[in-house]
Amino acid sequence: MKLIIAIVQKEDSNKLQRAFVKNNIRATKLSTTGGFLSQGNTTFMVGTADESVDKVLKVIKGESKAREEYMNPNMVTTGFDMGSQPVKITVGGATCFVLPVEEFKRF
Repeated sequence: MKLIIAIVQKEDSNKLQRAFVKNNIRATKLSTTGGFLSQGNTTFMVGTADESVDKVLKVIKGESKAREEYMNPNMVTTGFDMGSQPVKITVGGATCFVLPVEEFKRF
């Protein structure tokens, strides 16, 4: 058994949640905040059988799109002095961790 922790941008979270339901994938949804950009994220935790990991990751990849945005860098939030010009950054997509689960119980 595996635990998949998927961190997605909040703009993708509702689409991903609907895709999980459509594909009969149980997930726990947590509201989280990214450290670098301090923007809202959603973290999904999915417990699944080893043979279903690829299916779950495919659903996550299909609903989590990377996109480019412009932001004004700020030394307070980034720790770097990048000047006052907007900087193009890539946001979105998904960051996934797949962890082994020794035991799983549902009460």
